[in-house]
Amino acid sequence: MEEKKLYPMRFCSLQDEYTWGTDEFCLADLGYRDSLIRDGWLAGNALSEVMDTYMDRVVGENVFNFWGRQFPVQVKHIRVKGKMPLRVHPDAETAVQRYDFLGREKLWYVLRAGKNASLMLGFKQDTDAAEVFSSCTDGSIDKMMNIVAPYEGQFIHIRPGVPHAAKGDIELIEISESSPLDFCLCSWGEEVSPEEFDPSLGLVEALDFIDYKAWKAPEAPHFHAGDPVRKLVDIPEFTVTMLKLSDPLHIYSERFESFILYSCLQGEASVQLEILGQTARFPLTAGQTMLVPAECPDFLLVPTDRDTRILETTVAPREEKDSYLSK
Repeated sequence: MEEKKLYPMRFCSLQDEYTWGTDEFCLADLGYRDSLIRDGWLAGNALSEVMDTYMDRVVGENVFNFWGRQFPVQVKHIRVKGKMPLRVHPDAETAVQRYDFLGREKLWYVLRAGKNASLMLGFKQDTDAAEVFSSCTDGSIDKMMNIVAPYEGQFIHIRPGVPHAAKGDIELIEISESSPLDFCLCSWGEEVSPEEFDPSLGLVEALDFIDYKAWKAPEAPHFHAGDPVRKLVDIPEFTVTMLKLSDPLHIYSERFESFILYSCLQGEASVQLEILGQTARFPLTAGQTMLVPAECPDFLLVPTDRDTRILETTVAPREEKDSYLSK
């Protein structure tokens, strides 16, 4: 019997409600949060189950050899209506050695920002552990933070060790490594949900990896007005590119040596490819994330609505072996 081919997959989202807003996992392989496939003959299967069964057919041989059976990135839609707890994530070495998890390199993309929205990103000036501990404990840490006025389309690569939070009326897309390692530094007097932060991941545990240097916004890539393709972040853990679709794109996934994730920000598109001699169409609407497995060698990405904008996420080949994979 001929083996069934994998196909572009959409997922059922998982939403958590907090006092400050909502966290919606669009794609996750975290154990306690595991996305279910929405359509097709794999519908109802968890992403982790698909990874266990189809392995390199999902993510590509190189990605699988380095990252193993865990899908390497996750996507969240964050809606803030209050004041998000101040958080920080560790670097890969700390994450693996202490917690046996991946690190948490993170990209925030601003979908929408209300008039009262703000982002807290790193410290205004150099500080130290004693001052940060005291200020987090009494809730005055925001006075030490850089306050950034966000705008639609803004993107920020949040590096390990940089404290960050969002406040007011704002929506974000977060793309990060597959890891639960956000540490809560300050909850502004609100009760911390164990669903959001592991109780063992708190201020004291984070003090030795926080970046106490003054934070400077990374230099943004130079774009020309109307550029249809914009690379937002390109790091060893993942690459994220903004696509403004006005015409169909022919994608050859073999050149990525990776799966491809498409997260639709606005508009609508479809992934079209040949299956058993016929053209199959897989729709992607605003708010959805689609995984195109590495097994799909080439396909068309076709806009079906005006001003369609999509974030494309891939993982570049890596040669070195991560000790995390030997577990």
